[in-house]
Amino acid sequence: MTTNQSQESGHSRSVLLAGAGGVLGRHITRALTEAGHKVTGLGRGPRNDVQADLMNRDALLRAVDGHHFDTVIHAATALRKPPMRHRDMHATNALRTDGTAHLIEAAQTTGARRFVAESMVFGYGYGDHGGQVITEDAPFGPRGRTPELERHLAAMRVKEQLTFGTAGLEGMALRFGLFYGPGGTDALLPMLRKRRLPVPADHGRVLPWIDLTDAARAVVAAVERGRPGQAYNIADRTPTGFGSHVRCVADEFGLPKPMTVPLWLMRPMSYAHTMMASTLRVSTAKAERELGWTPAHPAARDGLAAMRAAAGLT
Repeated sequence: MTTNQSQESGHSRSVLLAGAGGVLGRHITRALTEAGHKVTGLGRGPRNDVQADLMNRDALLRAVDGHHFDTVIHAATALRKPPMRHRDMHATNALRTDGTAHLIEAAQTTGARRFVAESMVFGYGYGDHGGQVITEDAPFGPRGRTPELERHLAAMRVKEQLTFGTAGLEGMALRFGLFYGPGGTDALLPMLRKRRLPVPADHGRVLPWIDLTDAARAVVAAVERGRPGQAYNIADRTPTGFGSHVRCVADEFGLPKPMTVPLWLMRPMSYAHTMMASTLRVSTAKAERELGWTPAHPAARDGLAAMRAAAGLT
């Protein structure tokens, strides 16, 4: 989208992006900038325009003091690699609860009116949803079946409650599928090359996926056209089992096929096992209708082929 197109759909906005240094954050920064918006990155690292830790409320409020933004985006996680065990999600859960509360306070301090939160489809619940295609009207953040699952779901539940429930703030949540693409899939390639990434047979289980560049375009659409108080499912049109996705990565990049193992063998990797054992399909009709967004890559194979081509590996 050009700057002129951005101005036609609203105006050029000043955006504070928490998590700008992360994989998704880098894609969001590029997409917003290309759409004519001014992005200020917020995070702990030295490359951020505003250096602050979302978990340190007082330091965060000092860091944004004197700044003004139209929109604040919460795309911060504490994940530097794919989470394998439940404990790998604990720091990100804290960012979803305390971190969100602090960032909303910072947003109010800067005069921001719009707040866009990164959410995820697993907020509908881990486990087998069967053939049901889930819309945004389904209950979000149902109680988890185990204490660990409740810890994850409670954090997602609280993040959206804070996003939608703050007076004077136009809050929106984007419920993303599993990310893949440039900066995300790269982490799998060395493991596949060394045959260190076994995967289970899917046995009909499928999950929603979304290319990172398509996800970033959805964030731009929400910033420009999202309806306050609304959640949007953001995924491609081809739900795919976890094992099938990894095998597709290996195939597209000419790497050895991963070993197929029984699902129970993955149990020591408790979070990954829970995710791989789930079946989940979501509808993106609302995002397509209200945001004018459609995935450029309708299936992961399309996005992986584009990633491979961009890397000059064709």
